[in-house]
Amino acid sequence: MGIPKQQPQQQYTVEQLLALNPYNPDILPDLENFVNEQVSSQTYSLDANLCLLRLYQFEPERMSTQIVARILVKALMAMPAPDFSLCLFLIPERVQMEEQFKTLIVLSHYLETARFRQFWDEAAKNRHIVEVVPGFEQAIQAYAIHVLSLTYQKVPRTVLAEAINIEGLSLDKFLEHQVANCGWVLEKSQGKGQLIVLPPNEFNHPELKKNAADSIPLEHITRIFPILG
Repeated sequence: MGIPKQQPQQQYTVEQLLALNPYNPDILPDLENFVNEQVSSQTYSLDANLCLLRLYQFEPERMSTQIVARILVKALMAMPAPDFSLCLFLIPERVQMEEQFKTLIVLSHYLETARFRQFWDEAAKNRHIVEVVPGFEQAIQAYAIHVLSLTYQKVPRTVLAEAINIEGLSLDKFLEHQVANCGWVLEKSQGKGQLIVLPPNEFNHPELKKNAADSIPLEHITRIFPILG
């Protein structure tokens, strides 16, 4: 059942469009507009974005590579969720070979392997791709902290600085916020400089392992992550 064209005055939300007929190519412009809305409002809908990528498979001549790039950047920001791979699976190989998509695939690989220094270096060379999406840097920093918290009880300041790409006074300001709001503790270590004691969790303190239902979702971490000026 398609969307009734004889009633152009009828307005549908994206959720209604997806529910009515997610395979109707007529909803392509609405889904593309919704991607741009996600960018401007710093919101996210994986389901809508996957639907758009599926429609592009059936309507390849209508594909907007700019929109696809924005979908992939938003998917990177959702890590550690596997959204990037889910989206990439729906993008034709010929499109993936374009330079901007090859760059995003490299960035994804660096994040998946926790090679944060290489990630930030590559991102700096390709600001025109990632900085069109507000909140990108903060989302990746939150992911980096998530990864560190799986490994470290105490993380050296230098390791943290490299992982989140912040140093000097900006890092001091960030640490002050985390100490005040997120339970971090700063320690001086002889010969090792400053150490940051991260809050205990079931990964860095295995004795705290608990039911999955009690774990803290990453989106809660990103919500409390400060936006650094």
